[in-house]
Amino acid sequence: MNANGILGATQHKLATEHYSEITAMFRRGYKAAKRRNRYKGFEMVVMARRYAGDLRQELGLRNRLWARGREHVESYGNSQVIVYAPEHFTDEELQVVTPPEHLTNKDLALDPVIAAGRHGNFFDAAYTAIVGKPDWMRRFDKIHAQGKSLPKAGSGRRWRELDSSMSSDALLMNIFCTPAVAASVAVRGVLGVDREATPVFGWRARVQLAPGRFDRTEVDMRWGSLLVEAKLTEGDFQTRASTIVEGYRDFDAVFERELLPRVELRTARRRTATEFAEEFTQEWEDVSEDGDAAREYRAGIVARATEAESAVAGYKGYQLIRNVLAAYAEECSFCVLHDARRPDLRERWFQVMAAVKHAEMRVRCKVLTWQELAPLLPAELQEFLDLKYGIVGPRRVASSVEDWFKI
Repeated sequence: MNANGILGATQHKLATEHYSEITAMFRRGYKAAKRRNRYKGFEMVVMARRYAGDLRQELGLRNRLWARGREHVESYGNSQVIVYAPEHFTDEELQVVTPPEHLTNKDLALDPVIAAGRHGNFFDAAYTAIVGKPDWMRRFDKIHAQGKSLPKAGSGRRWRELDSSMSSDALLMNIFCTPAVAASVAVRGVLGVDREATPVFGWRARVQLAPGRFDRTEVDMRWGSLLVEAKLTEGDFQTRASTIVEGYRDFDAVFERELLPRVELRTARRRTATEFAEEFTQEWEDVSEDGDAAREYRAGIVARATEAESAVAGYKGYQLIRNVLAAYAEECSFCVLHDARRPDLRERWFQVMAAVKHAEMRVRCKVLTWQELAPLLPAELQEFLDLKYGIVGPRRVASSVEDWFKI
């Protein structure tokens, strides 16, 4: 080969290597950008879990002390949840009550407060009102999803969702079932309810899908022209596949779909015992006293398995999207009631709210914390919320369990 041939071959080789280098750099940059976006989403998930975990831990401690003298059980596991059972006054407790001269113990037994008894998860006045309204009492029909994994109740009664100390529905009913709250002009004013109305819990909306089909969405509460979604320790507002969310008739009329938070939904599948068997050997691992190496190894396996799973496009904040569509269809307002200790939930709601197209609908979307609502409530109810939930008004400090329970 002559000099020109050698030079040409060398240039071709250098050009090929240079091209490969540029291609590799581009791929690394693309992957890094992709990792950055994933990290941002991952960071939000981690913070949400942290906020929810901290709140669950505080509520667990408060309710463990609040439950003293009340019928209850504790769930198994490290993160214990208190679950309460309804109670009724005994004959001995009735004898303690000193009746007026014109009333007998039999008359007292017919008193609605005494007849209703009490429930450790509820403010006494609210529980009495609930027992007196069949529509409200039907909320107790919903069986606890993890009821079978809880210790059995002494009465043999199946556990209900409203029995749980972590239930946002129970907190909602504690407030709005208390007499005088629904009639309060101040409470109606802050929530934008323009007239007196009886709260309806578990209200079934009719959100239009394809012609002739409806999604009978359950909204936590409807109060006049207001729909409410209540949150406490829940992790998020759920996710759903794009094909389902975009199937609502008014979806594009209400939302700019490009602005809604998106997610890739992984479809998990069962793997056979021999699949990737070579990855599960630990013969080559160094012994680690604290187990960090083993944990990292297992985390790597899980990460690779997750990446290998098929994914479908989806939307975050599905409950919010669905309830905004329900408010649009019913010409109502929609409010998210959440705890001030959960800023992650407010951030998620703002992301969805920002995607609402028209200002007229956007101003009907609201957010309020339990803490902002607390100062407008009766004094005894405020004390209950402070003790059991650590909920107090802005610029106030919740009571410590040591001060209240003298432990």
